[in-house]
Parts: sequence; C-alpha cells; structure tokens
Amino acid sequence: MTKENILRVCDATMQFGGVVAVNNLNLEVNKGEIIGLIGPNGAGKTTAFNVITGVYAPTNGAVELNGKRIVENFPQGKMKQLYKGQNNGKYTKSHLLTPDKITKLGVARTFQNIRLFKNLSVFENVLIAKHMHAKGNIFSATFQLNRKEEQRMREETLELLVLLGLEKNKDDMSTSLPYGKQRHLEIARALATNPSLLLLDEPAAGMNPQESDELMHFVGRIRDDFNLSILMIEHHMQVVMGICERIYVLDYGTLIAEGNPETIQNDPKVIEAYLGVDD
Repeated sequence: MTKENILRVCDATMQFGGVVAVNNLNLEVNKGEIIGLIGPNGAGKTTAFNVITGVYAPTNGAVELNGKRIVENFPQGKMKQLYKGQNNGKYTKSHLLTPDKITKLGVARTFQNIRLFKNLSVFENVLIAKHMHAKGNIFSATFQLNRKEEQRMREETLELLVLLGLEKNKDDMSTSLPYGKQRHLEIARALATNPSLLLLDEPAAGMNPQESDELMHFVGRIRDDFNLSILMIEHHMQVVMGICERIYVLDYGTLIAEGNPETIQNDPKVIEAYLGVDD
C-alpha cells in the first residue's frame, strides 16, 4: 500500500556567500509519520527547517506540500558564479511563498529557543495563533461585526488548552510557567493554526530525563489526537529512537544516512559523525 506523501524536500541547497549550509537535501514525510532529523551541532538542521517554512529562500531546489510545489528557486545574480551545490540548472523557476502563507497551508513549527509572547497570558498566546485563519478585517473589527468568529476562536482556544492540560494556567503569564509547560504551550500555539504538518525544533532541549520521557509520550499523543505528521529535530537520542519511525542524519549540511532507528544506530557514518574516529 502506497503511503500518502505530505512533505517532500527536493535537492534543497542553502548557500550563504561561499558557505554551503545545506547541500542537496532530499527527504520526505508521509501522513501520520513522526520523522527525526538529527546531526551534530552546525549540521544544517534548523536551516533546513527555515527553508521548509519559507524563512529562507533556498539557493537551489524545491519543497512540496501535499503534492504541490510551495517553494522553488535556483542560483541567481552573483550566486550564479558562487554556487557550489549540486543540480545547477535542474531548477529554472522562482516560486517562493512567505512563512505566513505556508502556515495557512498547514505547516506549523516550534523553535529551538522558546519564542512565546512574554507579555501575554497562556490563553492569549494560543488565541493569537487562532487569528491566522480569521476572516475578519479592520472594518469588521471596528464595527464589531466579527463577534461570533471571535467567540468561536476563544472557545476553540480553551478547548485546546483543556486537551493539552494547560487550562489551569490559562490566565498565567507565559513566562511564569515551568520550562516543560512552556514547551507544551509553544506546541499548543502551533496546533492553534490547524496544521497537518508540525515541525518541532529540539522540543526536549533543556529537559531532564523524566521531562524528556513525558515529552516523548506527549508528542505521540498529539500526533494521534490531531491527525498530524511530525518532523522533529532532536539531540536527545532516547527521544528520537523511542518515537521516530524513520530518521534522517545530516553532517556538515549533507545527508549521510536515513532509515529506521536500528539502522541509524548501527550506521558507521553516523557513529563517526557523532563520536569521531581515531587518526
């Protein structure tokens, strides 16, 4: 049975000046999968996320969501001479959606460093994400013509907080929460945009072993409850190996391995990238 493809990254290269941060990356996420993207610090993992979400325009390559191309680019201007990546000439169009438009298509993300609205409550942090799909405009807001829509969004926000166990904290300032709950809140805010694909950038960063274990079960639960596909960057190998069906490994911007957790754990290239080898 053929799996339904949600995300495809095709030959993506991201070059800054003469430095190639991501080199010819190809990966895919199928419906319902939890996929890991791992590698040593500086391997290009977050850069890959930024390409997928429209923060960076790739120097070359494309990104497809649900079979439709949402990002495509090729070396232009000075980069024609500077380009060091592969597949030069394969892509000839420049089609670049902004991050907000990609979010509206169903791609949400969290960040390596938590980025909550510090001066807003837990409830307000999630509600503001609900406005991503609001139909109101300045005119309707001025004359309070969108009251029903606003009430609906507030009800949905509270329902989401209940589902994620944050309802008791709804009036608390976001930064007053314990670290683990701040991570949950950031995920709740991402879920408020109604994504089909969720990108998690080191969700277990800074957590102790018990918190990491709880997060692993939490991610699995939201995948099932919200019918999500998930692509996650993570350094905690216990989390990655415990929850991901497939794993991609980057080293110096290049994909060096892909496969199930057992395959990755025993891959010599992966072991060398993480542990090094004797001279």
